[in-house]
Amino acid sequence: MIFDLHVHTTFSDGLLSPEEMVKLAYKKNIDGIAITDHDTILGIEPAIKYGKEIGNISIIPGIEFSCIYKDEEVHILGYFIDYTSQVLIDITNNLRKNRIARIFKMLEKINKLGMELTFDEVKAYSKAGYMGRPHVARALVDKGYVDSIHEAFEKYISRGKPGYVERNSLKIEEAINLIHNTNGIAVLAHPGLLKDKKIIDYCINLGIDGIEVIHSKHKKEDVNFLIDICKRSNLIITGGSDCHGKLKSGDYLLGNYYVNIDHIPIMKGRL
Repeated sequence: MIFDLHVHTTFSDGLLSPEEMVKLAYKKNIDGIAITDHDTILGIEPAIKYGKEIGNISIIPGIEFSCIYKDEEVHILGYFIDYTSQVLIDITNNLRKNRIARIFKMLEKINKLGMELTFDEVKAYSKAGYMGRPHVARALVDKGYVDSIHEAFEKYISRGKPGYVERNSLKIEEAINLIHNTNGIAVLAHPGLLKDKKIIDYCINLGIDGIEVIHSKHKKEDVNFLIDICKRSNLIITGGSDCHGKLKSGDYLLGNYYVNIDHIPIMKGRL
């Protein structure tokens, strides 16, 4: 059974709604997807409901926690989480409020740089209440201050740039424990992108269950390196496209990077 285990919707920084993402998975003729929006669980229920309506598409309830460790972003994926857990609901609601407060602080810095940008202009790019740096970047492009989202990040809103504000986030161990406490499976997301590969061992020592080996930005040498780590540490191997609904060479990433759930018994048994 072919699953893309890394998908984002409009409930975080994706461009497609949960229903549109499920419909795309159906068109791509894959068996299922995991909804893994950043720090929120709000896109899970709509995806599951629509998946049942159209049939033949399994939806794994998931999340992607954005953590900071030693000045580097580390993302932890959670699969098969109990998204009805009040603890999880409270924590993710708080993270969402913190993201909005962060946007106000970023806008203060951006305006001091001589670029006029309002909260409402940024909010216009947020379809489901989630607000993050990609929305700021799109607003900067629309106002003509930069030519591309990439330029916005490179010049103003990446870590160390003049418009950047650090995000309130869970610690890695907090994210892993929260996933486990809500009956989920914790996986280190796209570790091939980490500058400090020692973070992988750090996550293993904290009890991570698996590693995202297959990813749209992983090179072949990354995949081979990560497979060796999984075998050595007895970790599950997962993978996904990290699709945000953007077209790449005329196609969506969804379904182009995947794993066979039949080869991951701990996941297949939970479907």
